[in-house]
Amino acid sequence: MPERGAQGPRLHARITDRPIDEAAVRAAVEAPDCGAVVMFHGVIRNHDGGLRVDSLDYSAHPEAERFIAAVVAEEQERSGLRLAAEHRIGALGVGDAALVAAAAAPHRGEAFEAIERLVERIKHEVPIWKRQHYADGASDWVGL
Repeated sequence: MPERGAQGPRLHARITDRPIDEAAVRAAVEAPDCGAVVMFHGVIRNHDGGLRVDSLDYSAHPEAERFIAAVVAEEQERSGLRLAAEHRIGALGVGDAALVAAAAAPHRGEAFEAIERLVERIKHEVPIWKRQHYADGASDWVGL
């Protein structure tokens, strides 16, 4: 079981316009009863659909942090595990982390399952949009 304070497991869920502090995401889930910590790093790649990507801009709804917090809290409650996530907005270059999430569990299988479910829910439920900028000067919105 996750280490609990007076109000249950602490919640770490943020939208930020600064580089993600990956160590803080990990620290938010670590506990002495957890033998597995699984991290997900969603980074900007240099291609999409056969085109070379130079950079991305992420935009978020003003309530996006409330949405990501709700997803993390719901998944913590459902799984009974310690979870955390941060999503970056603004201009990002190739190799920059856009989403960092962590799951801690007594065993690796449940941590892997929890991180996959968490990341999929964030991707589909948190109102964040990305615009890709290509090497040829073109750009487009992805996943709208």
